[in-house]
Amino acid sequence: MKRNPANFLGAFLVGVALGVARALSAADTAVTPGDAPVVVPLSSLDLGRLLQYEASPQANKSVGGRPLSIAGRKFATGVGTHARSVLWIDLQGGSQRFVAWVGIDDEVVPPIVLRELRSAVGKGLEESRRINGRVMFQIYGDGKRLWKSPAMQPGMPAERVDVDLVGIRTLVLVAASLGEAVNLDHADWADAQFLVAGGKPRAIDPPREEARVLTPPESPHPRINGARVFGTRHGSPFRFTIPATGERPMRFAARGLPRGLSLDPATGRIAGVSPGSGRWEVVLRASNRLGTAESRLAIVSGDALALTPPMGWNTWNVFGGSPDDAKVRAAADAMARSGLIDHGWTYINIDDCWQRKHSATNPSVGGAPRDGEGRIMPNARFPDMKALCDHIHGLGLKAGIYSSPGLYTCQGHAGSLGHEEQDARRYAEWGFDYLKYDWCYTSYTADDVSLHHQRIPWATMAKALAGTKRDIVFSLSETLDVWPWAREVGANCWRTTGDIQDTWASIDGIGFNQNGREIVAGPGHWNDCDMFEVGMLGGGKLRPTRLTPNEQYTHVSLWCLLASPLLIGCDLAQLDDFTRGLLANDEVIAVNQDPLGRQARRVARDENVEVWAKEMEDGSRAVGLFNRGEFEERVEVRWADIGLAGQASVRDLWRQRDLGESVGSHAIRVPRHGVALIRIQRRAR
Repeated sequence: MKRNPANFLGAFLVGVALGVARALSAADTAVTPGDAPVVVPLSSLDLGRLLQYEASPQANKSVGGRPLSIAGRKFATGVGTHARSVLWIDLQGGSQRFVAWVGIDDEVVPPIVLRELRSAVGKGLEESRRINGRVMFQIYGDGKRLWKSPAMQPGMPAERVDVDLVGIRTLVLVAASLGEAVNLDHADWADAQFLVAGGKPRAIDPPREEARVLTPPESPHPRINGARVFGTRHGSPFRFTIPATGERPMRFAARGLPRGLSLDPATGRIAGVSPGSGRWEVVLRASNRLGTAESRLAIVSGDALALTPPMGWNTWNVFGGSPDDAKVRAAADAMARSGLIDHGWTYINIDDCWQRKHSATNPSVGGAPRDGEGRIMPNARFPDMKALCDHIHGLGLKAGIYSSPGLYTCQGHAGSLGHEEQDARRYAEWGFDYLKYDWCYTSYTADDVSLHHQRIPWATMAKALAGTKRDIVFSLSETLDVWPWAREVGANCWRTTGDIQDTWASIDGIGFNQNGREIVAGPGHWNDCDMFEVGMLGGGKLRPTRLTPNEQYTHVSLWCLLASPLLIGCDLAQLDDFTRGLLANDEVIAVNQDPLGRQARRVARDENVEVWAKEMEDGSRAVGLFNRGEFEERVEVRWADIGLAGQASVRDLWRQRDLGESVGSHAIRVPRHGVALIRIQRRAR
């Protein structure tokens, strides 16, 4: 092909101009090839792209803001992080080596204290709950692991890093938590630096993912979903809505209801007064023009509530400290309108800031917190609490409220200290069905060595709630380590974590550190891993969750396996198809709502991959194959690890499809931060 000389010259000049522009723009990020390598500190990169469990990474300091120190050795430069932490780096073709020293910072346990603790314990670090830091540092280049450290613990000497980067395009630095507790996982990349002869390294975001909806569309044929067992207290008002999907209109029926309860055939709502102690096996039926579905529901009357983990929604993650009557009503309307109610979602819970705040100058929240008789007063944003509860109940849902055992709530509004019985009666009169009780401004502190004193606030409110003759689920939200004994003080569920965030480091650090707590979980008493971080969030100013699609699938799958209460935190009026698919998969929800009430436990672990298994009432196993790492991995579940043998069928719960039969084990390739949630049923002989 002949070239036009004018066009060729024009193209040449444009090319020269572009080359000059590129050279000028790269002048501050490149080293001329052939020059001696220059040093680029890791701390000079954009650490805002480093993801970690909590707090913020620190340049040239520990994550706690102190001078970097590992086993008594001081370092002038580096990066302090909190495992689990991850940083992706584009090397831009210029890095030759990466060198550093790694270890756990002395700020968690100073060396002199560590020596004393070791001497007192006498059996090694893992015997002491106060010494729980355990971190593995890993370095990946273009998807392949280039280096890893031993399991680093407090007081261990820093480990030397020296990695050849020639030919590597993308580097990933990982500080992975290996322990069940993570509060001491203060991981240092000390004196960390790149030797560069070319383009300088720059921090980048992890790879983006497509948000694929895995949950199949709902069938128009009737299907009854949700829990198959329901607990109530004798003599309490009874409310239960049959969760059923399918084309409307739909008619409902129930066979075997105890005396005192009746069913509305048009809405599927069962109401009345709870019967005396006993158990009733009720057959539920839902019918439309396409057919009929049946399911069994065991109604257990006595003194046990929350026989399956509560499912609902909470104001905090979307409205923060600014809830009001209209927002809560709108959320309840959206729960019903979106059809989430048909999958078992029940509670509409108001978090902090519904009470008055004595010190507030804003008239919408200020004023005397109690009336002349000592009764708690809602602020002006909630003009009629009973009417609000009536609206929620009128949709077939239930209502939840918030308080604190202290003089004030966490946001400084009126707490319940000294008014527990009055407040419990007030909640019951208004019509609330759930209480979140948050440990703030209490007369006892986490430093109080007396377990007796720590238990008093919880037990006092539990007794007050029981005296109302209303089914009010009691949920503890605390800063103390209460899970070993919370059941004994009358709680139905209790937080085992700090406050969750919509980051992978938070989901990873919370969810995968629940192993061992399954010993206290069961019907009526649940370990609570905090709210879902999916959908539109923001505490007032809305934005999409920062979790990737795979991380959201992991989040929901793990919480269901852990039998955690499921509380949605997003704006229900802005559910997209992906978020609704996360929340409306009945086979996934069934793992959480299984009547046996077992919490999953970790049955296998190999560095970045883990297998968690949960025994189900029908003898099957719900199994999560998790990849906590930064690149796709093959994850395998072995029958011997989950108490099965022989041939078994395997079903993909998210896609709701059978994967065939396997003998002895089953393996699946799982993406970065992803999960395969399966149900394994031994083949009948």
